[in-house]
Amino acid sequence: MRDLVYYVAVSLDGRIADQDGGYDAFLVDGDHASVVVDEYADALPAHAHAALGTTPPGTRFDTVLMGWRTLTPALDAGIESPYPHLRQIVASSRPREVAAGIEVSDDPLATVRALKRADGLDIWLCGGGALAASLLPEIDRLVLKRHPIVLGDGVGLFGSRRAVPPRFRLDATRPFASGVVVEEHSARGRATAG
Repeated sequence: MRDLVYYVAVSLDGRIADQDGGYDAFLVDGDHASVVVDEYADALPAHAHAALGTTPPGTRFDTVLMGWRTLTPALDAGIESPYPHLRQIVASSRPREVAAGIEVSDDPLATVRALKRADGLDIWLCGGGALAASLLPEIDRLVLKRHPIVLGDGVGLFGSRRAVPPRFRLDATRPFASGVVVEEHSARGRATAG
């Protein structure tokens, strides 16, 4: 069975974006980039692969699920399909105009449950926080790139949800000289594909 993996950068105070939805404060350069480029290359957008001269390996994820506000920065930059190497699904409660090859789901929970029953690689939950909160019962693994910054106001890891039941187990912590710490958690009580 496929896992739903919430793989995301997060500040020390639990924010995945600033109050305007921006993520420029997160560190791009540093030794932690090896995790991004080597281990999670399927989660790099096509324009990043083009800049690096790489191709997506297709070994970790084959599907990305994101909220509309997560897709919006790419659209604002003129990138209509940021992850053409993945099946792209955008969660939205209303119809949206999207590029060919991007699906819109008005029921992300049902979509994730159907995806998990199908064959394939893991499903990457790209963001945002409110979407992650709505999918919390289905998240199998958290991979948090915790950056040494404080954003204050902004988008929470699980939106504005205040209490999250303690149902994740810390499996690994890898600190980097850049100050970024990669934390890997798994859902308690469920075996994960790893």
